[in-house]
Amino acid sequence: MSKREQEKQILFSDLMPLMNTAFEPGSCKTYIKNMEDGPRKEIALAEYYYFSGKSEKAVKKAELFLDSQELDLKLSACFICAYANLTIGQIHRARHSLVEMKNTLASVNKDMPAIYHAGEAFVAFAAVVLLHLPMPEEIPPIQEFLAILPPGLQIFALYVQAHYIYLKGEYEKSIGIIETAFAIQQKIYPIPTIYLHMVAVMDYMSLKQPEKARKHLLEAWELARKDDLIEAFGEHHGLLGGMLEAVIKPNWPKDFKRIIDITYRFAEGWRKVHNPITGHEVADNLTTTEFTTAMLAARGWTNQEIANHMNISVNTVKQYISTALQKLHIEHRKDLKKYMLQ
Repeated sequence: MSKREQEKQILFSDLMPLMNTAFEPGSCKTYIKNMEDGPRKEIALAEYYYFSGKSEKAVKKAELFLDSQELDLKLSACFICAYANLTIGQIHRARHSLVEMKNTLASVNKDMPAIYHAGEAFVAFAAVVLLHLPMPEEIPPIQEFLAILPPGLQIFALYVQAHYIYLKGEYEKSIGIIETAFAIQQKIYPIPTIYLHMVAVMDYMSLKQPEKARKHLLEAWELARKDDLIEAFGEHHGLLGGMLEAVIKPNWPKDFKRIIDITYRFAEGWRKVHNPITGHEVADNLTTTEFTTAMLAARGWTNQEIANHMNISVNTVKQYISTALQKLHIEHRKDLKKYMLQ
């Protein structure tokens, strides 16, 4: 093993270890149980709690490492606590974790080799993009740290990059990044792979290609349900264009109900961080169905297309959109885009 590989192994040994593991789907809890006792195992367990929709337990585990002197442990804890605290309504604690990420990134000696900056940049880049916040100047471009990351984190970084490109409306380019990420995987890393599929669904729905979106959603679900890793579906609901209602709800109604619960809790906290910082007014008083129909309408889907996709009548679609317009205090369908997640 080269010196660089040794440095990488040491530096990233405890940075989001579950995300960075190619475990066999269905064996996640067994993998964690068999890990050597210590901080790495505790962080992995906090990850599992978070990605399986158990945010309270995730915070309880991860917050023990917020003041750790080990950067990979601290950054993992910050990342987990930032998002888990959003879901449980602890907004001030979520903001504190985000500030800690920023301070940690700023405190690293800029003269140190690039490998020592990659972990900090990875976590900060992910946090900013997934909250749809402006990109700070101190975060380097992904190209500067992507190759330094180990495989699992590299795949998740490509998910974040694809998500970032999606937000810019460059859907074909985003799909290209996703296809590259799938192509370079020598093993399946379930957690980042699930997230990659989420963006693929978002891209294809934006391109009005629901069959391709459905394929990616089902592939993600096949990976996720074996270990109950449902968090990503709840987080991305508003961007998936009704695909959960069309695919998951009819076949897995109990799981769908749990996903929607995650959606409501996460989205409320997400908006409390996103809206004040950006000045954008992402809708906060619509039901998930109203939001879905309004999102599709904002993307240019006709009432008939929405009705066909969601298996409801055109009149029902009209009612949902009318209600959304009333709740948002706007008159015209074209103004919906201002209030929808981009």
